[in-house]
Amino acid sequence: MSLDEMKKRVRQHIDLTWNRGRLALAEQMHSPDFLYKSSFIGRPLSSSAFVQMVQDIRSAMPDMEVVVEECIAEGNKVVTWSTLIGTIEKPALGYPPSDKVLSISAMAFWTLAPNGDIREICTMFDMESFRAQLGLETRPFAEKALP
Repeated sequence: MSLDEMKKRVRQHIDLTWNRGRLALAEQMHSPDFLYKSSFIGRPLSSSAFVQMVQDIRSAMPDMEVVVEECIAEGNKVVTWSTLIGTIEKPALGYPPSDKVLSISAMAFWTLAPNGDIREICTMFDMESFRAQLGLETRPFAEKALP
């Protein structure tokens, strides 16, 4: 699979899952040993658990859209920088509803199999900015690092 085909596959997965909710189609793109890891989930998720998490988040944020800002590929890896935009209409992942339109940056590292199946997604969200937009307490990095 060429680097351009890998990037196209990753963009298609993002569109099918987060933007359109076509989760059965997206799940067909996962390898049998698929894992999802994230900065806001405490443990790796299997393909079916990932699908359930996306359903839960899309249910809480029905106006959500994910815009891919940058997509880079090398070897069997793809890196995306995305912006998630939407409003939390009902509680999700321990966060309260809000009438604010949120903009959350995310970086994801994708590992693909030679046939194009997605083996792993590891996503890091800018949770401090997210918490600040919700009006929740945040702590500067230096404050967190100090004893």
